[in-house]
Amino acid sequence: MALLIASAIGILVASGVYLLLRPRTLSVVIGLALLSYAVNLFLFAMGRAVSLQPPLISASAAGYADPLPQALVLTAIVINLGMTALLLALAVRGRVATGTDHVDGAERHGGSGKEQVAS
Repeated sequence: MALLIASAIGILVASGVYLLLRPRTLSVVIGLALLSYAVNLFLFAMGRAVSLQPPLISASAAGYADPLPQALVLTAIVINLGMTALLLALAVRGRVATGTDHVDGAERHGGSGKEQVAS
């Protein structure tokens, strides 16, 4: 099971880094989302999240679940949602302002990113 989780985290990180290095803004946003999913999965794996255990210590409970990893992941999900919304808004604004969705504003085929639109 540990190998499966480690492989999933590795695949998510590799895919996220690959998409971060792409020249398009949507790829960068998706890459950041994949990296955040990998971090969330890593936090769950390192926090040893267990099911069917109470989060509070009591005399009648055989064990307990640590609520800290769950709280960290919940906070990370909320922050990721806000970050993704901001990045998408910036990507749309950049597309409108420059006319291209490349990260550096230039097309790969020798364009400067400042082409005039024929009207």
